[in-house]
Amino acid sequence: MTVLKTKYTLWAADWQRAVAFYRDLFNGIVTMESEVWSEVQVANGIIGIHGGGEGKRTWTGLSFQVEDLRSAIEELKAHGGALASEPHDTPEDPLHLAMCIDPDGNEFMMTQPRK
Repeated sequence: MTVLKTKYTLWAADWQRAVAFYRDLFNGIVTMESEVWSEVQVANGIIGIHGGGEGKRTWTGLSFQVEDLRSAIEELKAHGGALASEPHDTPEDPLHLAMCIDPDGNEFMMTQPRK
């Protein structure tokens, strides 16, 4: 078997908003766009966005590793996303993980490498 691509599919009540969110927040490249199916390439991964979602909060298992988590959180909020809860530093563990929510209710993680 030859695998050509690996895609991660999300459902969106507003597919155009979802495409714009992942394109703009993560500097993604839209490689396909329609009401039924859209694809946004982020780094080496592809996010498939399927229209017709219910907009309910849903854990996806999707994760993005970023260089600077604090600035990524600010960008998340500026693009219409939110945090599931505010992340914080602890004496044992510097800030490295944020649980995030896109405008359609899809939950994902943003992480920063631990130092």
